[in-house]
Amino acid sequence: MALVLAAVAAGAWARRPPSELWPGQGCATPGRCCPGRDPTCAARGPPPCFCDQACGAARDCCANYARVCPAVSCIVAEWSDWSRCARPCQVSYRVRRRHVLREPRNGGVPCPPLEERAGCVEYRSRQGVECQQSLFPALITPSSYGKEWKKRGVPKEQGTVGYCVQFRLGPIPGSCGQVRAPHVQWTRYLTQGHTVCVKCEWPAQDTRSQRCYGDGDGDRGNQLLLWRAAGHPRCRGTWERLGQLLVCSCPAVHSLVFI
Repeated sequence: MALVLAAVAAGAWARRPPSELWPGQGCATPGRCCPGRDPTCAARGPPPCFCDQACGAARDCCANYARVCPAVSCIVAEWSDWSRCARPCQVSYRVRRRHVLREPRNGGVPCPPLEERAGCVEYRSRQGVECQQSLFPALITPSSYGKEWKKRGVPKEQGTVGYCVQFRLGPIPGSCGQVRAPHVQWTRYLTQGHTVCVKCEWPAQDTRSQRCYGDGDGDRGNQLLLWRAAGHPRCRGTWERLGQLLVCSCPAVHSLVFI
């Protein structure tokens, strides 16, 4: 009798369309949605099929895998505010972080980086004492960094109006274009012969001269000056000072600030 029932069941499987499974078969069995490649995460056949995350690439998923184990992509929170510089009174770095709201499952999009670093400078020690500025060559970063300074509030005694300096870029090393981190993508737009606008504003201004180091003021005309991209030490070069303006007027990708 048992042999007869087995033969009937086998015949039913043979007649059943390959896209259908018996109730409780395939990935519908509890715990069958497995991460990675797991050869033990298999369902009984015929034919045998799998419910692990790699079955799509291997083309051996059970017919109900997509329905029972839908891909769930990672979701992350918004970035935190940038931290203070790790070390004051010198070229250092700042950090921002975000956390995972939902982990990816079943081959969903993995989580992006959860931490970013960017170059920065702080001009006061942790005790509030002003640093002895001696930064050379000129350190530059995108104008968005200046907006973050404004969020922290400008002290009344430092309410001096800033100024803008235009430079013509000299040869740009290939390392400036070899970047992956989002916070240094701006260096890819630095091109020889292009004009950049660099804003000088508090707190990069020296309290006595009200000028920024490396702005070229007082240097002879047509002299090539040095600059370096904050956060990307291998991106550095020369530029020629064209003149000083009250308001910067360059495109966003060529609008920078001294730090």
